[in-house]
Amino acid sequence: MFISELIPVKDALKIIDNIEIKLDIERIPLEEAYNRVLAEDIKALLDSPSFDRSAMDGYAVKAEDTFGSSETSPAYLKVVDRIGAGDTSKIVLKQGEAIKIATGAPIPEGANAVVMEEYTYEENNDLEASKTLFPGENVAPFGEDFKKGDELLKSGELLRPQDIGIITSAGHDTVNVFKKPKIGVITTGNELVMSKSDIEGAKIINSNYYTLKALVESTLAVPELTHCVDDAQKVKGQIETFLESCDAIITTGGTAISKGDVVVDVVDEMGEVLIHGAGIRPGKPFGFGVINGTPIFMLSGYPVASMVQFDIFTRNYLLKMQNIHKEFPIIKKTASRKIASTLGRTDYVRAKTEGSLVQPLKIDGSGIIRSMVESDCYILIEENVEGINEGEECDVLLYDSLKV
Repeated sequence: MFISELIPVKDALKIIDNIEIKLDIERIPLEEAYNRVLAEDIKALLDSPSFDRSAMDGYAVKAEDTFGSSETSPAYLKVVDRIGAGDTSKIVLKQGEAIKIATGAPIPEGANAVVMEEYTYEENNDLEASKTLFPGENVAPFGEDFKKGDELLKSGELLRPQDIGIITSAGHDTVNVFKKPKIGVITTGNELVMSKSDIEGAKIINSNYYTLKALVESTLAVPELTHCVDDAQKVKGQIETFLESCDAIITTGGTAISKGDVVVDVVDEMGEVLIHGAGIRPGKPFGFGVINGTPIFMLSGYPVASMVQFDIFTRNYLLKMQNIHKEFPIIKKTASRKIASTLGRTDYVRAKTEGSLVQPLKIDGSGIIRSMVESDCYILIEENVEGINEGEECDVLLYDSLKV
């Protein structure tokens, strides 16, 4: 059943959001965990540090032995041992003694401070310390970072380099994460050829193939790509193949707002078309359906329209498939010139920001990829707004804010 009227963007998003998402979990080594979404709470398996350790290269001393010392009146101490990184000392430090120590090495028994090497002078195991220390100075105490059993990270965190560091320090070498969804991408069109410098006749380079791959990867999902000519049986066969191995499918082309387009017909035959046409510009010929629980995003064949449709209708769903719940913040800028719009549709106008101003591009065709390259944001004009005047405040969605 095909929808004869364009669905408002907000209604289309509700339909897509209502499709159930199944989150799968896998355990992976920490070497592979960067930019993955944590699927468990992380607790420390040990204390860090597990002993009092030196925070500096220098000499472990009794702080009391340095009281009153200065450059003109240094404390005089005897060096009785030396500790390198990873080593320990069996000597119990006595009054008037010092032990040479490397950063990270355990503080020897009897010592309670470390004098930095630049405040010392040593000759023949005789040490001059020219700085007064307080107890605990330049010492990283036991459990300073965390203690065994401390909760360090919550499930749902997108793992950053520093998160990997603390998980490692906490004694873990593997971690549970949400699986990256596999996304089948089918570009369609008899006229499309792969990129080359010379094309013949009415052929067009299939830029969507590489663009959609990059767009899917920008959500951290894993794309699997193919191209089909405008043949219903071949499109159906490829969809059937992807249904066996993929968590969602994206198509481009064959979505014009009329019955008879190959992709929409095939999806309608195999499952259910929930959206066929949205009140959005560019990107009106957007389709969305479900086959056996698998979501099918049917994007336009025009490159710019497909990019906009991906950003508005597809991106957030792929993120949620990994338990990434991201807000795409709308900011306010002042329009540098008048922007026309039509009631009843939501416009995403390609534009360029400059300080507090935003300049809509004068090139805006759905096939002009340069307009996406030269812009850095969309000006969002809601369906109930009839254009924006010069100098008027408007809503802006920055491309950078779409990144994970």
